[in-house]
Parts: sequence; C-alpha cells; structure tokens
Amino acid sequence: MAVSNNITACVTLLALICAVPVIASGIWFASAQGEECARLARWPVAILGGLLLLAALAGFVGAYWNRRRLLAFYLFAMAALIVLLIVLLVFAFAVTRGSGAYPVLGRAYDDYRLDGFSMWLRGYVSDDPRRWEKIKACLAVSDTCKKLARQAAFVNAEQFYQSHLSPLQSGCCKPPSVCGFSYVSPTVWSSPAARPAADPDCGLWSNDPGQLCYECESCKAGLLEALRDQWHKANIALVVATVCLIFLYLIGCSAYKNAQAEAIFRRYKW
Repeated sequence: MAVSNNITACVTLLALICAVPVIASGIWFASAQGEECARLARWPVAILGGLLLLAALAGFVGAYWNRRRLLAFYLFAMAALIVLLIVLLVFAFAVTRGSGAYPVLGRAYDDYRLDGFSMWLRGYVSDDPRRWEKIKACLAVSDTCKKLARQAAFVNAEQFYQSHLSPLQSGCCKPPSVCGFSYVSPTVWSSPAARPAADPDCGLWSNDPGQLCYECESCKAGLLEALRDQWHKANIALVVATVCLIFLYLIGCSAYKNAQAEAIFRRYKW
C-alpha cells in the first residue's frame, strides 16, 4: 500500500474504534428498563452507531485493498453520519437543558416540578395517557419505593429529611414537601388538618403502596429528571466520540487527496 493509503487505513480503523462508544450508548438506551421504567430515544443512537461502524469498516477495506470507490463512499457516508450525530447531540442538549428540581428548606433532597423541563420532555409524560399508565404500572411493581420503605436507617422524620433521595424516590414515593404532610415512615404520611391544598398533587397522594404519588405531577417530573441524568451521562461519551470522528475525518480527507495525487503522479511520470 502507498503511504497515504496506510494513513487512511489507520484513520478508518481508529474511526471504527470511535464508533464503539456510540453503539455502547445506544445499546444502553435500548437495554432492559431500569428503575425509571422508560427510555428516551431507544434505537436512534444504536442505529447511528451501527452505521458509523459499517462506514468505517468500508473505509478500512477500501484503504487496505486500494478500492477508491469504497474510500469515496466512506468519506461521503462519514460526513453525513457525523452531521446526524451533531444534530442528535444538539437536540439532546436542547431538550435536557432545563431541570425541574428545586431545593426545599430543611431537606437534603430536592422536590420536582414539570415547569422546569422543556416542552418536548413534558409532552413525553403528558401527551399520551396510555404511556404514563404503563410507566405508572411499572413503577408500582419496581423496587423504587419498596426499597425506600424497607430502609431501617430512618428512625425519625429528621433522619429522613436529611437523606439524599433519587429523583424518582422524591417525586413518586412521598408527597411534595409543600403539602405539609407529617412523616410517619418513608412511604406513609399523615395529612394535615383540613385546609386548601397548596398543590394539586396533595390530593393525589395515597398511603396505598400501589398508588403513593404515581399519579402526581411530581412523579412525572422525577422520572424526567432521572432520564435527563441518563442523557447527560451518555452525552459525555457521544461528545468525545464526535470530536474524535471529526478529527479523524479531516485526516482521512487529507490522506485521500494525497493518495489521488500519488496515483496521478505515478500515471504520468516519465
């Protein structure tokens, strides 16, 4: 192989390796549901990672066996896929930028409201009642609140208030703090004397382990915060992979042009 083809083969091999984090992120999104009982963008990331892998493989074969059409296809496909990856990242950052978390005086955990999230995320849990029914049923049989109820560390209310709850535990397993309910146990609360509810969620709370606050807006907000945390973790891997792919693509373009120049020089040299 010519020097330029060697460089291109190495670049495409590295691009192939860079596609692995994208695929891994996609598989993580598409894997079995965790305690969140929902996944955003299950397959697009995995499919995009698979296409990146195929394009890089085609480029490696084209560089190693000097197949110019395969190399040209690699460069074109890689450019299109990198653009799609950037669009996906911009979309992910845009829709997960806002947070519904807000601090509560005297509590180590946050409470959650839907208002802080993007309209797209709010629509995910509010626009389709059937979707939320499925998520709610999953949450009711999951260990999210059962694990909290079994905690022996909470001897009194003060210990509970100083605990660090996950977004789902805070939003779904207890009433919102603004309701003024009295602590009995992590999932059992005593309602205050009759007075106007400070939040519509206050009237939706139930000590029934199968109901709790699963109908509450705070539970939907806690779910979105958990999904938002998922995306932020995945975005780190996707950003690193995107930067590496752009860098390798530019090197690949340069090596491809040099390979073409070498071929022309060999054809017309005396």
